[in-house]
Amino acid sequence: MGTMFYGDAATPIGIEDRALAHLKVAIITKLRRGESFTVSWKHADDQPSGRSTLWLHPNIPLRFVFDEPEPTELSRAWVEELMRSANSTGGILLVPEQLDTGPIATVEPLATGPGAEEPAP
Repeated sequence: MGTMFYGDAATPIGIEDRALAHLKVAIITKLRRGESFTVSWKHADDQPSGRSTLWLHPNIPLRFVFDEPEPTELSRAWVEELMRSANSTGGILLVPEQLDTGPIATVEPLATGPGAEEPAP
């Protein structure tokens, strides 16, 4: 479980390392542009029910702490989804990673040998 510290808030925000790594990229991209925005998330099962929203501003200190010593491999699709939400009026909505578990498309091998059709020029 990673941790995000924002401003002088005494309560750290616990976020799973992989999610925090993706969120970090989206947040840093926005802050580098000098843009202010919100980040919202649903509370974890071990916390009181509800949700939270932070207003992030480039002049407020922000720190990310990861439990895992090695950086995680990022999913371009998840970062892009977070960036789309960051650019909306609602700000970043931290959502679980959507893994594509559908069947993998296959390509039929080209026929070769006697009787195989030649590709059109």
